[in-house]
Amino acid sequence: MRATRRRTCALLAASIAVAGLAAPVGISVAGRMGAGASTPAAPTPDPAGAECRTSVRGSRVVAYCHNPYPSTDRVQLHTECRRWWDIDADAAPVEVGPGRTVRIDDRCWKEVGAVWVTHRVGDPSTA
Repeated sequence: MRATRRRTCALLAASIAVAGLAAPVGISVAGRMGAGASTPAAPTPDPAGAECRTSVRGSRVVAYCHNPYPSTDRVQLHTECRRWWDIDADAAPVEVGPGRTVRIDDRCWKEVGAVWVTHRVGDPSTA
């Protein structure tokens, strides 16, 4: 009778160990399956913002920004000059209306280090 009791205890311990290892996996799978069903999908924002293309020739920078969307975009050209003594420049912000293209230019005294355009999409009266 002792052998049967040992075998029963060993089987009980083995099944507890298997259940303990399988429980986190089951909870993880259930969480993943339930997360997609109960959580609403995040709304996708409407496309907005002008597409800008920049070019550098020597010390001059030119950016063309075209806005194909119905919302107004306010763009600003930023120019970082390569020389430490050359003053970096930020052009004045320009509003690009729906279906419009604007040209923004700037320059350094010597070489241009970096150029980028920032955007602020939305109603121009709130900016």
